[in-house]
Formats: sequence, structure tokens, C-alpha cells
Amino acid sequence: MKIVSILLRRPASASVLSLIGVLAFYVVIGGVDFGQLIGAASWVNYAARIGIVAIPVGLLMISGEIDISIGAMIPAGAMSTAIITGYYELPMVFGILGALALGVVIGAINGILAVRTNVPTLIITLATLVAMQGVVLAGSKLLTGSASVPLAAPEWAKFMFGQFIFGGSHQVVIIWWIIFAAVFWFVLHYSKYGNWIFAMGGDKESARNAGVPVDRMTILLFILTATSASFVGMCHAILFNSAQVSGGMNDIFNIIVSVVVGGVILTGGFGSVPGVFVGTLTFAIVNKGIDFTAIDRNWSNLIIGVMLLLAVAMNENFKKLALSSAAGRPWKSKDNSPQAAAKEPKT
Repeated sequence: MKIVSILLRRPASASVLSLIGVLAFYVVIGGVDFGQLIGAASWVNYAARIGIVAIPVGLLMISGEIDISIGAMIPAGAMSTAIITGYYELPMVFGILGALALGVVIGAINGILAVRTNVPTLIITLATLVAMQGVVLAGSKLLTGSASVPLAAPEWAKFMFGQFIFGGSHQVVIIWWIIFAAVFWFVLHYSKYGNWIFAMGGDKESARNAGVPVDRMTILLFILTATSASFVGMCHAILFNSAQVSGGMNDIFNIIVSVVVGGVILTGGFGSVPGVFVGTLTFAIVNKGIDFTAIDRNWSNLIIGVMLLLAVAMNENFKKLALSSAAGRPWKSKDNSPQAAAKEPKT
């Protein structure tokens, strides 16, 4: 029982329970062949695509902010790569750098507005989302006369960003997703930057008074979310040799749902990279795995909605468990709570 109690205090608990629940539901009610579902490439590819963006979005939400402009940055990254490389026929490296640079610029704008104004980041990034939708569509029409641009990626770009692996069905972005998860897992859970992020989500003013560079970290986190989204768009364009102005636009709330199912509290201060990773897997299985069941696909949104409500309720309860447990124990150096971050030396 003690082990179960410890596990339930982990931020990833909600995502693991959600995953088990979804798999059990599909096997028992949906009659799915478990081996066929696990071996399918469709949901893994989709999980990798949204997972690369979900992890930095999760870090941003742990810090107490949110970014919904990612929905426009995915097609923006794809169109930037296609226009620079496909339409103007410049080397692929310029297309890649152009897509990533656009992500850095838009992320910096979001971050600067977040720290220099009192406007909620939901509103700031909503404005950026709408503005970038217009920029991508109008810019594509102005420069190319079309909303769809083809490109021919060289072999090295295909190998790194746009090839099929493991027998020709799984996309290489799966490897990138694992790399992203490993790097951000170390940053969030085993570095001072992770302590800073948790502290910002707990209380920004207390974090600032403790020496945490709140403004710089906020801007950096927004840059990471926007750049990761443009990176996904770039990979998608290279994989399919074309880009559309609307590609990836529907992934906005899918990414947010994956983060919440992954155990991140909307108000900040609680969450984990493993949780977001499993939450993304869970959402992808619900979204794509339903095709392997006898359940009508039209019910998938209902399943996602119920799963989201249950995840939010579980996240709050698990946070209370974690806080009540931590209150009875002395502070330790590897604690990632806001109180631990406050003990970090000022820089």
C-alpha cells in the first residue's frame, strides 16, 4: 500500500491510469486485437507529431502560462520550408533555418508581450494564432499564388527529418520525439532550470524574490513552444514533399488535451515530462486507435471529453496528495517543488 501511495503522488499517475483505462476499454468494449493495436504505426506517428510540441507546452503550462499559437506555427513552419526551398529553390538548409527562425521570432514576441504586459497569455497567443493564420495564408498567396507549395527534399534531409523507418510505416519523427523527451526530462527534473519552472508555476513573485530569472525563463519557454511547432511543420513538409496553409491547424487543442491528460495542472506548478509523454500516447490511442475497434469513430470525441474531465479531477487529487505528503518531510536537494527552487542560490 505504501508503494501505491507513493506512485499516486507522482504527476504522471493520471496519465498512466488514463492509458490503462483506455486500453482496457478498447479491449473489453471495443473488441480490439491488442497486438494489432500496439503494432500499428498510425497512432505512434500521430503521438510523435503532437508529442514534440506537447512537451515544451507542458513545461510552459507548469510555469503557469499557456500558448495556443502553436496551431498556426505548425503550418507556418511547413510553408516557410516549402516556399524557401520549393518555390524559390534555395538549398534545404535555408528552408530549415527559415522555419526555425520564424519559430524563434514568434515565440520571442509572445514571451516579451507576456512579461511586459498584464494581458493573459491565453489572449496574447490567441491573437498571435489568428495573426499568423492570416500571415501564412496571405503570404503564401502573395508569394506563390497558391495555398499549397510542393518541394523536393534532398536525401540527407529525408534521412534526418522525413523518412519512414522500421519497415516503411513509422516516421522518423518518432526518434526526434524520444530525443526531445529525454532532453526535457533531464532539464525539468534534474537541473536548476526545472526548479525554476516549478517555482514560477507556484508563485512568480516568490520565485523572482528568490533570484529566479522569471522574465527570461518565460520568454525562453515561449520560444521553445513556437520553435518546436515550426520544427514539426518542417518535418511534415519534408516527409510529404509539400505544405498546405491549414496543415496541423487542428492540433492546437489535441496538444493541450495531451498535456492535461499527462498530469499537468492548468494553474501551473505541477506536472512531469514522463506524464506528458504517456498522456500523448493515451490521446493518440484514443484518437487513432478507435479505428481498430468495433466502436463508431464518431464516439471518439466523447471518449476524449470524458477522459479529459477525469484527468483534471485526478490531477487535482494527486497534487493534494503530493503536497500533503511533502508537508511532513524535510526539504531535499532534488525536490522540484517551488519551495525547493526558492532555496536555489541567486544568479
